[in-house]
Amino acid sequence: MSTPKPRSYRHVEPLDVDAVRTVQIGTALWVVALVVSLVFREHLADDGRTWWIWACVAGVLLGLAGLLITTRRRRRIAAARSTDQRS
Repeated sequence: MSTPKPRSYRHVEPLDVDAVRTVQIGTALWVVALVVSLVFREHLADDGRTWWIWACVAGVLLGLAGLLITTRRRRRIAAARSTDQRS
């Protein structure tokens, strides 16, 4: 019987992403879902699914909070890089 070869793994560096664009797209999708759910709110009410509207509202609000957080983070990273470059 032969002994199995040890696995070799590649080391992959993480992407240098500040996540602002990702949060913007996600928030925009929640806004679209909110508009669609408002257009079809009568159908949602008939099926007892008006909570979908509130789920979309929560998604938009959390997306706005995430946008604030990621934008602040982006600014802090840029400030730290400019400080490092001056040194």
